[in-house]
Amino acid sequence: MRCGSHKRPGKDPGAQLPAPPHTHTHTWKGLGCLGATPPPTTEGTLSLWSSPLSTADTTQRGRGLRGMLAGDAPHWLPGRQEARLPAEHRWAGNGQPSGGDLESGSSPGPDPQTRGGGMDFALGGLAACGACLLTNPLEVVKTRMQLQGELQPRAGARPYRHVLQALAAIARADGATALQRGLAPALLYQLAMNGLRLGIYGLAESAGCTRHPDGHLSLPRCAIAAALAGVLGAVAGSPLYLVKTHIQAQSAAEIAVGHQHQHQGMVQALRQIWRAQGVAGLWRGAGSAVPRVAVGSATQLSTFSSAKDIVDQLAVFPAGGWQVALAAGMSSSVAVAVAMTPFDVVSTRLYNQPVGPRGQGLLYRGVADCFASTVRAEGILGLYKGLGACYFRMGPHTVLSLLFWDQLRRLWACYGQR
Repeated sequence: MRCGSHKRPGKDPGAQLPAPPHTHTHTWKGLGCLGATPPPTTEGTLSLWSSPLSTADTTQRGRGLRGMLAGDAPHWLPGRQEARLPAEHRWAGNGQPSGGDLESGSSPGPDPQTRGGGMDFALGGLAACGACLLTNPLEVVKTRMQLQGELQPRAGARPYRHVLQALAAIARADGATALQRGLAPALLYQLAMNGLRLGIYGLAESAGCTRHPDGHLSLPRCAIAAALAGVLGAVAGSPLYLVKTHIQAQSAAEIAVGHQHQHQGMVQALRQIWRAQGVAGLWRGAGSAVPRVAVGSATQLSTFSSAKDIVDQLAVFPAGGWQVALAAGMSSSVAVAVAMTPFDVVSTRLYNQPVGPRGQGLLYRGVADCFASTVRAEGILGLYKGLGACYFRMGPHTVLSLLFWDQLRRLWACYGQR
């Protein structure tokens, strides 16, 4: 089926669309959508293909014209060319003219057949793990800077002054491998927490829960869906975050900050906590993770969705391209760092504090007490301790996890539906 002889589904077989300007054939050199099956494309665009393909062929493969015109193609893959169709020839994916327009910002939500479903859980976890591999050294620095000077006045020695100096100090005192300390629990935490968080948010997005009935994105709905998804993910992954914090805080005596738990590894740490404190000990600190992740998720995912819509409407980058996700993620990370840092500081300290024989915290009684104690001893800026490290970690992690998530979903939409 060539671009110039495209038939509208459900209409008169003789009806044809006019060929777009500069019609020509072009071989698509993508990763897998070769031969007779093109990937889905963004609404309002039509790819130019070198292989003829009938409507019957596409219907047999389960996508049809619907997938080609309303799906989510990976526009960032090489060899792709597309022609803009007139508005009257755009379809919503159900054989009817589209009710939305990309320029007006009223384009319909994600196609339920290409987004959401059980795969969003796996894709969300894999995306977060990929980001974690690259940003874990910054997580180590962030954790230590937030524990530095805990409940002490500002005067005094500080082994970590800024991010670059902290990275060098850790590598010098503990060895370069210490920059990846706690990587195993960090990866499992990302898989559990973000798999649930991004997966549940993806399901809500696919179901249209994040948009108004007219198709426009709803910021409050995005925030509520993201916060609820984040809370569920935080509770599920809390034991792994507890162990991760303990291990990442461990260091040589000359640069040690916070309480030193002296774990030998993730499995040994989980076993030791289980034996000493029981199941409740594994979830100690989860109360601080709930507001932390709820605020972070609501800020991250809602600002990412909003920024992505704005960038799409501005048409600065190719529609659906990786540049759109990158720009949206960079904008999102600024808001996340500012909104989340006070909760992150409190969460880190509650997780890392020493405990008594009955499992009670020896420094803080809970979230409110940690907030109050930190402000009394260190001032209001104590809640923003490590803000720079927080951004340098959250910024890349936000960009990478959401970028990977966005593109993995597009790849799944293209290849996974066969």
